[in-house]
Amino acid sequence: MPDATDDDPSFEASTARLAAIVEQLEQGELPLERALELFEEGVGVARAAQARLDAAEKRVEELLAVDERGEAKTRPFES
Repeated sequence: MPDATDDDPSFEASTARLAAIVEQLEQGELPLERALELFEEGVGVARAAQARLDAAEKRVEELLAVDERGEAKTRPFES
């Protein structure tokens, strides 16, 4: 799965774009080729959004990690 970068749209922008794509596809009035293009775009946008979620989850896990004594510890985030 590709890593999210600062060049990728934000998670919020991705979900907004996905909502717009779904709305267009649900109308069912698109030519097949256009529907396929939108579906393909939606898959790419969903993958980018998932990469952002995965990166955020990793950061949270690192921030909430505990050491062998049960004390909270943090470490620098590695992208």
